[in-house]
Amino acid sequence: MNHDFDILSKIIKNRRSIFPASYIQKEIPKEIIEQILESANYAPTHKLTQPWRFVVIRNEAKASLAEELRRIYQETVPAEKFLQKKFDSFGTKTSQAQCIIAINVQFSGKIAEWEEIAATACAVQNMALAAEALNIGAYWSSPGLISGLGEFLGLAENEKCYGLFYMGYHNEEPREAKRTPMVEKVKWMEC
Repeated sequence: MNHDFDILSKIIKNRRSIFPASYIQKEIPKEIIEQILESANYAPTHKLTQPWRFVVIRNEAKASLAEELRRIYQETVPAEKFLQKKFDSFGTKTSQAQCIIAINVQFSGKIAEWEEIAATACAVQNMALAAEALNIGAYWSSPGLISGLGEFLGLAENEKCYGLFYMGYHNEEPREAKRTPMVEKVKWMEC
């Protein structure tokens, strides 16, 4: 067997979303975060637009993010649908994470927008795999509120936030993936 493939396959198959409630209070060093971000830079990108843009949110800035999410929630959710538990969860999740990375797309206008969104998703998958290889839990959250984060994140007119990538060390036991067999998802055409 090919040793590189075996390692890669193991990392891919072991990767799971690990949620902030499972994170332990152990700081992720800046150098490790930079390694994870560097892996994103090698995602496939049509015409080399490299549309992924990230904002790293750590330390006291996490509380600022929580306040901004609470503000957006309070302003956009009708009073009859307002849930105090949901409102409070923004502070809980952000404080549990050691690092939160805003996932943004910078649209070039050179190619279809869906291609730049897909390239950014590939970049985030690289980050998730790098985090797994470094024993760091990660989770891509995409609440509807992210559409209101542009000003907070300092996004340009041609940029849009597509999620928040929560990260933290954890003690969760590995769990098996729940996937249906690949044979049910593939059609072969050979002639």
